[in-house]
Amino acid sequence: MEPVEPTSLRPPRRRGRTTALIAAAAALGTLAGTATGYALQYDRAPTPLPPLAQQQLPHPKLRAPGDATTNRSVNANRWHPTDGPLAKLLVKAPAGAKTGIAPADMGVPAYVTDFFDYPGSMFDDLQADGIRRVALTEWLEKGRLTVTVRLVQFRDRDGAEHFQDDQASYMDEDDYADNLGKAVPGADVANGAYWVYSKADKEAGYLPVRQARAVARRGDVVMDIWFWDNRGSISESTVRNLAKKQLERL
Repeated sequence: MEPVEPTSLRPPRRRGRTTALIAAAAALGTLAGTATGYALQYDRAPTPLPPLAQQQLPHPKLRAPGDATTNRSVNANRWHPTDGPLAKLLVKAPAGAKTGIAPADMGVPAYVTDFFDYPGSMFDDLQADGIRRVALTEWLEKGRLTVTVRLVQFRDRDGAEHFQDDQASYMDEDDYADNLGKAVPGADVANGAYWVYSKADKEAGYLPVRQARAVARRGDVVMDIWFWDNRGSISESTVRNLAKKQLERL
């Protein structure tokens, strides 16, 4: 009996030949179909796009420049309300109030000199923040309530935000409002708050003075409103309503 040849010595069977042929044929078929599709599409006319909803878009009529032509009238669509006269955005004094300072622009040196204890360093800080201009108005109501409204505009929102944060940061201290304040309607606390001082400012020889303040930001403009009353109290509604009105004008 002849010995059986070991299985391990047989040449291995070649596998996958039929599968490879099928895969190659499929690839050629796909390539041929793609080429045919491109050829057909090339010979076809382009499919027109659907018409626009507004085929005739409105355009302003061209006019020749005249004496009344300004940079703003030429670029009307590029202007923001705060690019115009800043004093025009100030709230108006209520009926019956006595105007102390009519709405007007104010120079930065005069602003820091009149309203800050350390005008030199404040001027440097405002310049670093990119201050652009200031507008101011002031009036007296009922012979006792003095209201001062200031608008401070910066070259960008970052400068305005830094100034607003700085002015609001110390209002909860004992020497100032001594409370956290409340949000101005139309703004969150981060962008606008008002404070009615918890206690009167007392000084020998003078009547006690009640105070309130509202600070809020809209874009690159910060509004800063102060209230003083040496005959009575200041209601929250008075402060809140005026702050809301001024913020809306921005």
